[in-house]
Amino acid sequence: MKNDPLVTVATNLPAWGRSEKELWLSKQVIKRSYAVEVLSKIKALSESFDIVQYGELSIDAERYPLFIAKNKHWCEDARTILVTGGVHGYETSGVQGALRFLQNEALAYTKSYNIVVAPCVSPWGYETINRWNAQCIDPNRSFNKEGNSEEAVLLMAAIRLLNADIQLHMDLHETTDTDNSEFVPAKDARDGTVTAYSETPDGFYLVGDEDINSDELFAFILKKVAQVTHIAPEDEHGCIIGTPITQYGVINYPVKALGLCAGFSNAQFNCTTEVYPDSARADDETCILAQVIAVKAAIEFIS
Repeated sequence: MKNDPLVTVATNLPAWGRSEKELWLSKQVIKRSYAVEVLSKIKALSESFDIVQYGELSIDAERYPLFIAKNKHWCEDARTILVTGGVHGYETSGVQGALRFLQNEALAYTKSYNIVVAPCVSPWGYETINRWNAQCIDPNRSFNKEGNSEEAVLLMAAIRLLNADIQLHMDLHETTDTDNSEFVPAKDARDGTVTAYSETPDGFYLVGDEDINSDELFAFILKKVAQVTHIAPEDEHGCIIGTPITQYGVINYPVKALGLCAGFSNAQFNCTTEVYPDSARADDETCILAQVIAVKAAIEFIS
């Protein structure tokens, strides 16, 4: 597997073993409610969509059931739009943006498409505000055959069962100040590595698949999103989070090689959104709206 685009080098420091991972887990606490903030909203949509449970997390099966919402009248010949949120559970607008799309927008598109939304792929991460799952695994590096995150494995199996022709996959994310202050240091401690510092981008940006030319799609999405929030500029080196831009507000990754969620569906187009909720120029509602507008713009472009 290729390394992450961020510059990370090995050191002589020991990587975490079982005891260190157990110690990390023992320090995690519940900070918000998946049942109140997510499950109640999903279940309220049952008159408009089929709400399908596709699994549960082993850490607490009763507390963390996993759901997708999809068309009530599924058409085998229709193209499919897949929207995923909360692959990194701590990235709030990914979850709430996917739910808002379901609540306010998705039904109108079911006349032309099959719509599938997995609004909170990592509910334990949502409640504890973590990037990792309870096993110290990053779900968004596990969407491949080698992946050992149950969040990723369960979602891949659920989507595979649909046997759908997925034309577009939108995976909704955030980049936060805690990426640098908490996640990168924890990752380096876990792996015995050192990662070069990369400035947190102030604004909305997109991560594309280096194997798919999506330049026109991404330009269209950013033009729409710019109506509600600012687009992240590149740094002095022409990069966003250590990766050279391909156009304003866009970087590309080897999404399949990295095991990113956006790549597993083999969609004709895939896109990872990133908003910056810690910006002085944005708030929670702005971030949610930006996620919804990005999904709507992508569907408009391919229609």
